[in-house]
Amino acid sequence: MKLTQRRIEALECQANKKDMLVFDDEQRGLGVRVTAGGGKSFLVQYRHAGEKRRMPLGSCAAVSLAKARLAARQIVGAVAAGKDPAGERKAAALEAKREALTLAALIEQWEALHLAGKRPNYSAAAVSALRRSFAKHLNAPAACLDRAMVVRVLDGLAKDGKAAMAGATARYGSALFGWAIRRGSLSDSPFERVPIAATVRRDRVLSDDEIRRAWKATEGPGAFNAIVRALLLTGQRREEVSGLAWSELDPGFSVWTLPAARSKNGKQHVIPLSDEMQALLRAQPRLSGTDLVFPGERDVFSGWSKSKARLDRRSGVSGWTLHDLRRTVATGLQKLGVRLEVTEAVLNHVSGSRAGIVGVYQRHEWADEKRSALNAWGEHVEAIVEGRGAGRNIIAFAKGG
Repeated sequence: MKLTQRRIEALECQANKKDMLVFDDEQRGLGVRVTAGGGKSFLVQYRHAGEKRRMPLGSCAAVSLAKARLAARQIVGAVAAGKDPAGERKAAALEAKREALTLAALIEQWEALHLAGKRPNYSAAAVSALRRSFAKHLNAPAACLDRAMVVRVLDGLAKDGKAAMAGATARYGSALFGWAIRRGSLSDSPFERVPIAATVRRDRVLSDDEIRRAWKATEGPGAFNAIVRALLLTGQRREEVSGLAWSELDPGFSVWTLPAARSKNGKQHVIPLSDEMQALLRAQPRLSGTDLVFPGERDVFSGWSKSKARLDRRSGVSGWTLHDLRRTVATGLQKLGVRLEVTEAVLNHVSGSRAGIVGVYQRHEWADEKRSALNAWGEHVEAIVEGRGAGRNIIAFAKGG
């Protein structure tokens, strides 16, 4: 059909169809799409590399037939020259979309759409690390972040003695951009094959004297002081202790049940609490408006770096991290005669003696042994702090089997 304005106006979609195409006999490739709802729009159809392509030109009410033919003629000419106008338009639109997607917006989308189903501890750590490390790039398009920029940021962390943080940040960034690529928001990742500085395996364990000084330096009120003592008495992870909720404790404060959603390995963890830990909990004020035992100013405590620096100055103990308290507890339990399986159960480890086939068939929870171990450890810490002899050991459990 040779299209005219009057014929276009008279076009109607065939019954039982959602749309139909009518092509112009005068200009090759030009057509009109008519929808069941009465809408009419111009398009150009052509083939490129053996595949059919269609490019919309606009509504018939907004674009004249003459302009539509002119546009179609130009597009067909470009196709004859080996170009792919529809593909180029799509690529340009995608590039514009990528340019509009800032790194901050991408992280926000990742947090809301993907991390919402992950462990809260992982989500918070990932988002915080990326926002903090790439603070200077947050308002720039995510697509503009290149490998050289990423390497500079990670190298800076490593040079500051934060090799472990550099490695973790690289993993978070790789996960972020991998997610964006799978969604079609980005085409490549600047974190791919990025060299990471080797992480030195830590083996720092606080001595009895350092334990005593750190404990004395955490006297007085404050969430951080209480968290440090709880870390030392329970051996649990920093994020698990800082997020401890009153609802996770039994009425007598003798048992803490860490839910799977907050556990690093995704498994519920039951922690028997020593008399010393129970006394610490009873000393905490129960604030209205929050279920947190050790709340920060707004929500979960977050002022780690400054608080740790003040603790180092007050105690005179340096060169250690809060995670080293977990290693200190594990080492201390071994010195008290606690068998390895019990120590790993206390720490909620699924590696080592509880990994592989052993973990599948060994279902014993070590509840009594864990309580005995943590009670003995609490007495031991109390003895260290008070300058008395070491507390009782539990060699009876070390030889059990």
